[in-house]
Amino acid sequence: MAETGIKTQDWAVFRAEAQRMLEAALDQMQEAAERPWQPMPEDIDARYAVTAEALGPQETVDRIIRDVLPYHGGNTHPRFWGWVQGSGLATDLIASVAAAAVNANMGGRDHGANYMERAVVDWTRRKMGMPEGASGILVTGTSQATVIAFQAARLRVLKDVRKTGQGAVRLTAYAGEGVHNASLKAVELLGIGSDNLRKVPLVDGRLDCAALARMVAEDRAKGALPFLLVGNAGTVDLGQFDDLNALADAAADLGLWLHVDGAFGAWTRIAAEPYRSLSDGIGRADSIALDFHKWMYVGYDCGMALLRNEEEHRAAFAARPAYLEGAERGLAGGEPWFCDYGIDLSRGNRALKVWTALETYGEAAFCEAITGNCELAALMAAEVEAQPLMALGARVVSNICVFTARSDLAPEAQSVINAHIAQTLQESGEAVFSTTRAEGRVMLRAAITNHRSRAADVRAAIAAVAREAAT
Repeated sequence: MAETGIKTQDWAVFRAEAQRMLEAALDQMQEAAERPWQPMPEDIDARYAVTAEALGPQETVDRIIRDVLPYHGGNTHPRFWGWVQGSGLATDLIASVAAAAVNANMGGRDHGANYMERAVVDWTRRKMGMPEGASGILVTGTSQATVIAFQAARLRVLKDVRKTGQGAVRLTAYAGEGVHNASLKAVELLGIGSDNLRKVPLVDGRLDCAALARMVAEDRAKGALPFLLVGNAGTVDLGQFDDLNALADAAADLGLWLHVDGAFGAWTRIAAEPYRSLSDGIGRADSIALDFHKWMYVGYDCGMALLRNEEEHRAAFAARPAYLEGAERGLAGGEPWFCDYGIDLSRGNRALKVWTALETYGEAAFCEAITGNCELAALMAAEVEAQPLMALGARVVSNICVFTARSDLAPEAQSVINAHIAQTLQESGEAVFSTTRAEGRVMLRAAITNHRSRAADVRAAIAAVAREAAT
């Protein structure tokens, strides 16, 4: 019978094309400084149209080199500081090759990748200061980690919620102004409702615990069931940190689950002082959401949910129908299975990227890089203040610098020129700032989670802003 379907590779041809692709990928990484983001060509949709024809590996690799590699998101470039995006590591390429060859499903069963994920979880637990026996799982990112943590928090106060649903109970959660949208989405997805994520006023950029206590008392008096407090280790707009020890005390007094959004700021735990102390107290949280693909630089996607109580974590998600029964021996062994700790049954091997990076570069290199990013943000602030027409929008606390290019103009005019400068520098390939709103103005914003950035990049970018502001 003739062979049909996906046929056995011509391995000689495939090996040659895979090696050509590897060389192109290495060039892309090595020459990142010469390959900024660029606007998409008008025919990009036509280039990516699926032909569904058997082109073979040579033509497919040709198309990837020609039509895929040039049109990236820009975050590999040393002057990319938009939003909060990580820069990726060369070791991601090695890890991805190994992960593709093994093609592990991390939902469960007894194979090496699951043991590696447990090792990465345990290393992270120790760095965050959580106790031995705490639980964790690698996920797509902080958005998914937040849903996992909130579900466990809800189960603490509503033991039967998985069977009966929330019903008429009004749960209330609390977070400071400026909390990331991930928390808002999580309460919406869980049916708690965005109106029940109560925004607590800030004092000097930190959640006001006295105001929190008053709000909790008011909500309880109205028949609500307060259950959750969200603290920030690095707010997305300004990089500010709550007093996490004060929040842990308040959560204990008020009977609330303490969750810390540490998407990028949790990693100050491995920075040098004074930045390390910004996240003091994070290990006292009931749960932490963080990302490796931001300030640990590994390739997308790779986040983690860490929970203090393994039993509560597992109770929120465990479901083992007959076709997923474990065994004492064989491939169905290897308990515990990660499918009992999160949303996904089918899961890719994210742990290998983290493990490969840590084993290649060492923890000290990440400490230096994270500390260096904070120092670059401070340098950017100094460069802004040295310009006569620029002004900071907020004090630089960690790795985020927000500023206006023309403080001499009215707020509306400042907004227009700042937005124009951001777009112009993005299109020119000189630097990527994003924008945010502060004090009623659109401002330029740099979130430096880029291990390739250097002082010369900061100085050149601020000089480019000054040039555009003067035109």
